[in-house]
Amino acid sequence: MSAITIDETVEAQVRAIVADALELEEELTSTGLFVDEYGADSLAAIELLSTLEKTFGVTIEQDELPKMVNLEAVLEVLSRAAAR
Repeated sequence: MSAITIDETVEAQVRAIVADALELEEELTSTGLFVDEYGADSLAAIELLSTLEKTFGVTIEQDELPKMVNLEAVLEVLSRAAAR
């Protein structure tokens, strides 16, 4: 599996996936907390995980899910998953 370079294009893709999974209408910030600021629930988190895996062809371990608290963290998890 090849590493994913987190560039502006990938970040924009991930931002769109997160916004869709969380059903956001407002602007998603890099550090905005999904649960506290956007009202995310566990179903949205699982949908996010699944969509990221399908889109980027990676496997993200379930234990990474609690670490995916904001956009920055999602990008870090995605980068680690791609490096495996």
